[in-house]
Amino acid sequence: MPVTCSGRAKWSGGRLVFYNAGVKSWEVIIVGGGIIGLSLAIALRRRGGRVLVVERGEPGREASYAAGGMLVDSSLETPPALQALAVASARMYPEFAHEIEVESGAKVDLRDHGTIVIRSPEDVQERPGVSMDELSPRALSELEPELAAKRAFYLKERSVDPRALSSAATKAAKNLSVDFSSGDPVNAVDLSQGQVTGVTTSKTAFLTRKVVICAGAWSGQIAPCAFPTRPVKGQMLCLAMPSRTLLKHVIRSPKAYLIPRSDGRLLVGATVEEAGFDKRTDPGTIQRLHRAALELVPKLRDARILEDWAGLRPGTPDNLPILGATQTPGCYVATGHFRDGILLAPITAKLMCAVIEGSTPELDLAAFSPLRFH
Repeated sequence: MPVTCSGRAKWSGGRLVFYNAGVKSWEVIIVGGGIIGLSLAIALRRRGGRVLVVERGEPGREASYAAGGMLVDSSLETPPALQALAVASARMYPEFAHEIEVESGAKVDLRDHGTIVIRSPEDVQERPGVSMDELSPRALSELEPELAAKRAFYLKERSVDPRALSSAATKAAKNLSVDFSSGDPVNAVDLSQGQVTGVTTSKTAFLTRKVVICAGAWSGQIAPCAFPTRPVKGQMLCLAMPSRTLLKHVIRSPKAYLIPRSDGRLLVGATVEEAGFDKRTDPGTIQRLHRAALELVPKLRDARILEDWAGLRPGTPDNLPILGATQTPGCYVATGHFRDGILLAPITAKLMCAVIEGSTPELDLAAFSPLRFH
């Protein structure tokens, strides 16, 4: 985004930055164009703010692109500290998805058929606050005739296609006049006398008084506001079901989960691996996921393998997100959502808007404060 101007200039981050009334600046710069950054950009722009999203690659093509899209808000799998955010965000999803569809003109494939969980009754009963309906063999057979399970539970949950959602959110943001800079990573947040003045990328610099770090697993690489995020690898597989109606519900079992899409695709996932920034898939791991899917639904032997991939979730030392204002005036953070980035996008955007505007968010963010690591 080149700017031609004359006037005062100073060196910032090893680059010459001009300060002049003719230089474009933004009220908020968001570092990272995944679903968290995109959702926040849209929310701020709806409030009239001038927003720039700076993405190291292509918006929505990292963890958001690789995610499964299960909107899991049950305490069966949600950490207690995250429960209130998960429930609030799940409730927001129908309106959140509808608004993005309207503003983008694209569908996100939000499904509400629910989830069938294959677990032992003892495991379910050990989880406080878990509310699931045990299915009789007949009821299970009626819901999913091709599922090879004798005992399971029904859980009311939704799912969404993260790729469609991220693509639609990018279109919606652009239609709302959010600015984008893609293919150029932010190296540093620029400071003057302890206050944010902008960001420096590998090619240029942008001016702002407020920066929000939403860079996922890469959030720890941005000086001086680095955060203890790490990449947590997840490998997945995608099949073309022999029939679009072969499965209607999300299936979760100890070996794998299956997520049907409305267009006939079926996602099979996923691993949780500490492998650094390695995004390669392992043939043996993909074969294991495939076998698990065939055990659950034998008719998938007729399904074509469309693709496999690996994504890098942003993990943190305590497996909780990092949300809020930092010790540096003007620097904020919304990252570290681990496996819940898709689910928590609506509530994260809402709460972070309040933080950035200087008001009190409706839910307590103390457990997610970036100051807990100091």
